[in-house]
Amino acid sequence: MKLVSDSWTNGDRIPARYAAGRPDGRGGVTFGDNLNPHLAWSEAPAGALSMVLICHDFDVPSRGDDVNQPDREVPADLPRVDFFHWVLIDLPPQPTVIAEGQFSRGFTARGKPGPQSLHGARHGLNDYTGWFAGDAEMAGSYFGYDGPFPPFNDSLVHHYAFTLYALDLPRLPVEGNFSGEQVRRALVGHALAEATFSGTYTLNPRLLAAQL
Repeated sequence: MKLVSDSWTNGDRIPARYAAGRPDGRGGVTFGDNLNPHLAWSEAPAGALSMVLICHDFDVPSRGDDVNQPDREVPADLPRVDFFHWVLIDLPPQPTVIAEGQFSRGFTARGKPGPQSLHGARHGLNDYTGWFAGDAEMAGSYFGYDGPFPPFNDSLVHHYAFTLYALDLPRLPVEGNFSGEQVRRALVGHALAEATFSGTYTLNPRLLAAQL
């Protein structure tokens, strides 16, 4: 199975319009256009009954002590953990494309609605749900796609993997407001094939200057 996109070249920097956060032009950061990227797949197994799409960042700091502190950077050798940006299940195998902006346009304070979504698919909670849990103005249930917004002082460029799974089930057995980890566990033994498309993103001014 193959997963491709015309939003950027596989493995390259993700354009800012697909991110939840972007530079504000004054040395800081702000919310971005947060468009979901275009994705298309081919060569899915003939027995595929549904698709699951997961986007996660595997470079998230395991401790928040240094995150977004202007006087220092998050150390590169700090252990890293997963952060789920998009969990989409029960997606029909046809049509074999997700259009740019089809599931997300802009960043919604307190989160976009869910879990029901287009074409009978269901959205899980992304990890902005936990990130904003202690913020009175932003706390809520964040369903669907919310793109990159890494710490502006992280010394690592973050990597984002979009992984598509073809399943032998028409409906994944998870209910309610499910998480990315719950979906990962439910996938075991049901994935007929998988494919990944990836990109990178940073908001660190030092790293952005080095990319120019």
